Amino acid sequence: MHILIGFLLLAIIAYLLFRQSSAQRASLPEPQALSGQSVRPFAYMANGVLFLRRNGQKIEELDSPYIRESIARRDRARQRHSWKEGTSFNIQAGGGRRSFESIDRPLVATAAAYAPNGDLYYFLRDETIGGLFRREAESDKELRIMLRQGLHLTHLCASPDGSRLAASVQEDGGVSSIALFDNEGNNFRIVTGGDTVDVAPAWIPDAPARLLFQSAGLARDENGYLLAQSHNSIQILDMDTGTIEPILDNDAFDYLKPRVDAEGNLLFIRRPYEIPRYKAENAITDVLFFPFRLLRALFHYLNFFSLMYSRKPLTSADNPSVKADIKDILLQGKRIDAEKALRNERPVHGIPSLVPSSWELVRRSRNGDETVLATNVASYDLGADGVIVYSNGRGVFVIEPDGKAALAMKGDLVAEVAAG
Repeated sequence: MHILIGFLLLAIIAYLLFRQSSAQRASLPEPQALSGQSVRPFAYMANGVLFLRRNGQKIEELDSPYIRESIARRDRARQRHSWKEGTSFNIQAGGGRRSFESIDRPLVATAAAYAPNGDLYYFLRDETIGGLFRREAESDKELRIMLRQGLHLTHLCASPDGSRLAASVQEDGGVSSIALFDNEGNNFRIVTGGDTVDVAPAWIPDAPARLLFQSAGLARDENGYLLAQSHNSIQILDMDTGTIEPILDNDAFDYLKPRVDAEGNLLFIRRPYEIPRYKAENAITDVLFFPFRLLRALFHYLNFFSLMYSRKPLTSADNPSVKADIKDILLQGKRIDAEKALRNERPVHGIPSLVPSSWELVRRSRNGDETVLATNVASYDLGADGVIVYSNGRGVFVIEPDGKAALAMKGDLVAEVAAG
């Protein structure tokens, strides 16, 4: 029995070492523009940070006065609470450090979209407050459009005339709805409802009273706990009548991020829909790792009391830095095994992909003909001039109206893109 346990421990150690080395080999590069390639303006979000590139200029992180003010407030709050360092007031259950007044919770960008005149709208939020801002194209001035407690917007989209915006509002219980408001943040109203995840709104150029969006239903148990999410379909909302009708709906696929070009073609991401299942290997893994998880929980419990009463942790390492697991990333609402994708998926213009080739960017004509424009597409956006900007998770690419594709830049976990 002891020999079996020893072999099991050796196998676990070998697995952890292999996983660590694989993560190191698959570490992602810093964002960098590639000279001599496409010079189209665009924006993208990576790890909650918004990056911009204008015509022919280098990529730069968003310079936001609001972010600078927020950092200054956190620094002042940290100074006010510095006396609590090393005392029991700064210890939370589990042995970690407590952050007072959200001192260590930075702002993150959750949405970005260009207006027809080149202005950039973006949404920033922390744990308590969300704000919508506009960066003027000519002056680079940041204007605060709205600032509300508990507001969380994603998937911004400006109307063709720039007078209105649509966005997805994240609500309690995993529900998301579509909201409309004008470009000054007024007349805010939610136009979809139900126990659904409604995101990615898109205006139709020749039908200002109609709006496309992707939608998925939620399944709950008798206590209201979320059990599963259905496949994503594309729906159309008639704002005059309030009616909603399906445009693309197939339980074998997810249809994501609809857009309509000037010719009336519908663009979207199509990927296979996978029903989440609790597999047998998950049960086996849970049984094998149960003793170690129990020991880890016991250690954190004892570590908490050690910090409370002796102000000394049970380990010599204090506040170790934790890096995100490359296997544990979320793109378009789906958890991605990035290590597997980097090993198995073909590169796009020499850039490895974080999503499989079954994630396709499709153009559907008015008569129903479909053309696959690109594969390995994690996110995309359609510019006013017909230019398509898309990402495979590690790079940004541009498809010109004539169909020619070019690499724009490579980066670190590009989650969303916005075409300028």
